[in-house]
Amino acid sequence: MKKVLLLLCEGVEVLEAAAFYDVLGWSGASGLEPVKVTTAGLHAEVHCSFGLKIIPDALLQEIDVKQFDALAIPGGFEAFGFYKDAYSEQVTGFIKNFGELKKPIASICVGALPLAKTGLLVGQRGTTYHLMEGKRRQQLAEFGVQVIDEPIVRTNNIITSTSPATAVEVAFNLLAELTSLENANQVRYLMGFSGHTPSPGASGKR
Repeated sequence: MKKVLLLLCEGVEVLEAAAFYDVLGWSGASGLEPVKVTTAGLHAEVHCSFGLKIIPDALLQEIDVKQFDALAIPGGFEAFGFYKDAYSEQVTGFIKNFGELKKPIASICVGALPLAKTGLLVGQRGTTYHLMEGKRRQQLAEFGVQVIDEPIVRTNNIITSTSPATAVEVAFNLLAELTSLENANQVRYLMGFSGHTPSPGASGKR
């Protein structure tokens, strides 16, 4: 069974975190291979953008990176404290540990910024939120990233994307990398995202 660590910073965007959790969860319920998602953050209770509260499964300091196969990083809102957590030495050091072990890292929207702050994307292609008159993309470039104007950019083992609209597709990309394209396509079909024909006997469990 593949294991994914879902990083929850203060001010995390609910839709982006949920996309990872739901797509990977469907793989376990109805896909060809189960994926276990563990949520972790700096705090015992994470306050998401717009006020929703989440209790993570574990604190970051309790996590052994070597026990996980991939890292998922949803973005968040500055007004709700995202960068205070995301740019902290504890979080960036944690992300860098995943990168140094060459494990897949998938980020959505401004989740690319703490990832880039680690130095893992210096000289590499990447993208982030495209509005706000390019403010976030300029910040990404200041971290040494070659900013690409595409919805989703893959560089070796790292995925970055532009906005919440890409969240589900990023999650499917990560699922395909961890398991198989066949599995990701089956989950797409069962979740109603495509006309892919599933494996014999497959059925959604709700």
